[in-house]
This record gives sequence, structure tokens and C-alpha cells, in this order.
Amino acid sequence: MTDGSKKIEAQQREQPDPYEGNHPIPKFVIALVTLAFGWSIYYIASSNLSNRPELGDRRTVADLAPPAGAKSGVVDGAQIYAAQCVACHQASGAGLPGVFPPLAASEWVNGKESVAAQILLHGISGSLTVKGAVYKGEMPAFQGKLNDSEIAAVLTHIRSSFGNAAGKVDAALVKTERETHKDRKLPWNGDDELGKLK
Repeated sequence: MTDGSKKIEAQQREQPDPYEGNHPIPKFVIALVTLAFGWSIYYIASSNLSNRPELGDRRTVADLAPPAGAKSGVVDGAQIYAAQCVACHQASGAGLPGVFPPLAASEWVNGKESVAAQILLHGISGSLTVKGAVYKGEMPAFQGKLNDSEIAAVLTHIRSSFGNAAGKVDAALVKTERETHKDRKLPWNGDDELGKLK
């Protein structure tokens, strides 16, 4: 067998290159793509593009206005609690046993307003006793994250929720507490330091 006949035999064993031939793209796929393309053009053409982009879910400015009778500029402590505190202290204020202390019936929450404000402003590190149980976690400082009104609002919320019945905290008190310890850079060392402020 010559080299030429070996090549021809090898070529005959090869499969032909693929090509569409009698198997083009199915007509239903072409129809589906055409329909989707046509619908998208119609949707864009019929959309009301005069709405402000920040109201993309078709709400109007009136929908976003505060409820009737609400005071303007009032900070919602419950909303701040949900955004900043609920992950640790839970929606019920019960915390997580052995990990995060409860706010419900807590002597720190129901105690002096100034101590509660200091806890939020500077945070806590080290052992803290709450309702007879010792917690050794860390609580972040919120002095750089929340302003005086926001801290007052969240303190008022936790002091009047979860079965607590302590008084309202105002922004002026928080401002005074912020000024009193403005040079403090570290969190409070749990019972050792906060116990002296009680």
C-alpha cells in the first residue's frame, strides 16, 4: 500500500465538517427571539420616562412623603435600631444568651441615661454583667456613625420597648455626654469602668 492510498483511506474515515445544511435554526426559536425583541421595543416606547429615576418603582413624591401629622425632622429610633442593633440584640431585644446581652429589663438600659449614652457613644470591651450573666463580647462605638439626635432616638426606643419603661432621652443630653468624654478613644472596659459611672 502506497503512502497516497494510506492518505486517501485516512481521509475517508474522517467525518465531514459540521454545517447547517438542512438543519437551520428552528423557526420557533427565531419567532421567540423576534417576539421578545419586539416586546422590548414596545415596552421602552410605552414607558413613562418623565418620572424621576430615583422613583423607579412608580412611586410618586406624595407616596414618599411622611404620614399626615408626623413631625418633620423627627428621627425614628425603631428604624435606627433595626438597621444598627437588631443583628446582635435581636428584634425582641432579648439578645443571644452567652453572646449578646439582652436589652429587655437590662439594668444598663433602664439605668442612668448618661451611662446608656456613653455605651452607645464609645462601645464596650471586656466583661459586662447584665441581669446576673457575664458577657465578654465587644460592642462597637457609634459616636462617629450616629449624630446626637439619632443616638437619643435609638436610646428612647430601647428604653421604652421590650418591656422597658424608662424615660425619654433627648439630643441635648447626648451632646453633653459626647463633650464630657470627647477625648476618649477606647471603648469602656465593661463592668470595671461603667460600674463607676452608675
